[in-house]
Amino acid sequence: MNILLVDDEIELTDPLSRLLTREGYLVDTAYNGLDGDNLAQAGSYDLLILDWMLPGKTGLQICQELRHQGKTTPVLFLTAKDTLDDRVQGLDAGADDYLIKPFELRELLARVRALLRRAANIETCTNIINKLVVADLELDIENQIAYRHGRIIELSQKESQLLQFFMENTGQLLTHSQILQHLWENEEQPSSNVIAALVRLLRRKIELLGEMPLIHNVYGKGYRFGK
Repeated sequence: MNILLVDDEIELTDPLSRLLTREGYLVDTAYNGLDGDNLAQAGSYDLLILDWMLPGKTGLQICQELRHQGKTTPVLFLTAKDTLDDRVQGLDAGADDYLIKPFELRELLARVRALLRRAANIETCTNIINKLVVADLELDIENQIAYRHGRIIELSQKESQLLQFFMENTGQLLTHSQILQHLWENEEQPSSNVIAALVRLLRRKIELLGEMPLIHNVYGKGYRFGK
């Protein structure tokens, strides 16, 4: 795990860096806000530990800029600011946790472990949730559910498989034989009329009156999916 530690108190930063290194983390350090910001922008870190008040650029500014850029790296603030308004300001800036100086090293390590676990869990959940999005249609593959204009569309297994095949090949002509082969790869294939019936059922669910058509017939050949 890579950690960036930014604090202008060298007497705190250096021992803390050594402690985190002994715990098995890879630690980069900076002693002012400008260097810290450059490292945060250029590096790939699993956690940022930022002092609030820094020369050049504050930890608050660094955190705000990262969040405005859409970066979600966990941020732990170290600060002597201990009022409720200060804590609220730090959290509103996008910080994930807040530790007031002076602090116990055991508590800091516990906060670090908790933030890294939380980030790992979020990443795992994101990878598990397998979704496809085309135009205003979203498909939750794992749960066989589609969403369009705020409504939930429940799909059968074959409908979900067909929609997934369409969405993964947006804009391409998919022939009847390609669809049959994909949906019934290890099964006895039905007649091509089944494809037409399945497409009709899917259309009724994902294309209500007034909604943009997404499934387009290519006469005598097959279907094309997309806007």
